[in-house]
Amino acid sequence: MSVQTIFDFSVTLALAILSLSFFVTIYRIIKGPTLPDRILGLDMLVGIAIGFIAVVGIKTGYALYIDVAIALGLVGFLATVAFARFVLSRGKTEDDILAEARLAASEARREVRAAAKAVAKANDGTARNPEQGER
Repeated sequence: MSVQTIFDFSVTLALAILSLSFFVTIYRIIKGPTLPDRILGLDMLVGIAIGFIAVVGIKTGYALYIDVAIALGLVGFLATVAFARFVLSRGKTEDDILAEARLAASEARREVRAAAKAVAKANDGTARNPEQGER
């Protein structure tokens, strides 16, 4: 057995395994019961595509394919982060958002009152206090 024969067999085996992984991942994306399962499947698809590109780059000896695989990895990572942020923000209900808004509003009112008191104290009581109304 020559080195070239082993190399060709290895490349063919790698492409076959990646093809099988590709179809299993597509099935998981279509069938996945939840959105995070589908997002994980898409991330896996990016990894499989990187593998395909790397194996083809090794087979052809064309180094530009490796650069393309690295760029695809970066894009895949950014897409996964964006999907994760989407899933996290989607988990909030309207009641949670309203409760956060009320809390932020009450904190803002406290800060305004504290600032008004500080201004009134700095002006020796000549400034209008919003809690007391007009003078």
